[in-house]
Amino acid sequence: MKRCIRHLPIAIFLLLATFGESADRQQNSDSKREVWEALQNYETAFIKRDVAALEKIWADDSVFVNASGEALTKEQNLAKIKSGATELDTIIEEDGMMVRVYQNSAVTTTPVTIKGQYSGQHVNGLYRSTLFWVKGPAGWQLVCDQLTALSTK
Repeated sequence: MKRCIRHLPIAIFLLLATFGESADRQQNSDSKREVWEALQNYETAFIKRDVAALEKIWADDSVFVNASGEALTKEQNLAKIKSGATELDTIIEEDGMMVRVYQNSAVTTTPVTIKGQYSGQHVNGLYRSTLFWVKGPAGWQLVCDQLTALSTK
């Protein structure tokens, strides 16, 4: 009987650890879904040139790095959208999207085919979009967006 009692704390610990791990997985799964939804909202707002939605999606200190390597602040990016210098007709997500969540931050990498114009320059091609998200009081916000042109094989 004493031997069983000695092993009871270990059994309880293992049981609680299993439930804790399951809860962590569920929370991570919920966060991935939330980030995926934020990404969909972002793409929709960008195509519709919905400045009010983009102002909420982009964090105040967000940075956008276009495929030419030009870094734009939130204000600069919004100005280009308002003026029509940046206008996307389509954003098509290709196979291979990855979402990684790290507590209150996340990274999404997605191959995308984009058609439209950035900063007055025509774009039509395949890019890798890397987005850095942070979850705060306003929900998931985009803090950095980088596009990298991909060569077609």
